[in-house]
Amino acid sequence: MATISHHAALIYTMVLVSAADRDMTDSELLMIGEIIQVLPIFKDYDIDLLPATTAACAELVDDDNGLETVLALIAEALPGHLRETAYALGCDVAAADGSVRQEELRLLEMLRDRFRLDTLVATAIERAARARFATLS
Repeated sequence: MATISHHAALIYTMVLVSAADRDMTDSELLMIGEIIQVLPIFKDYDIDLLPATTAACAELVDDDNGLETVLALIAEALPGHLRETAYALGCDVAAADGSVRQEELRLLEMLRDRFRLDTLVATAIERAARARFATLS
């Protein structure tokens, strides 16, 4: 199995969450773009690679056992200290359109398990995402 960069792993995580319900909303795609432009972890990422990175993720997912393959690639590429970051990015993408669907929740659960995140840490990350995306209505 080929390896991917930590940038690709973070992007794959966001793409998986966005595509989990088979509906990549404009809000989710905008959130992915904003995250890549703003967060320090992406300061040395070439934004021109984003279309190829997302396409590579989609191609891998479409293969037999694709989801498992992509999850393994992500976990292998991320050092331990970036696994919480990846989970937080996934939560932000899930929350970006104002509703988190069951498929997205299931994928986030798979990421928690794959990353071996502490339950309290994962809960705190989830709660922080809800707080960031709260609205008056």
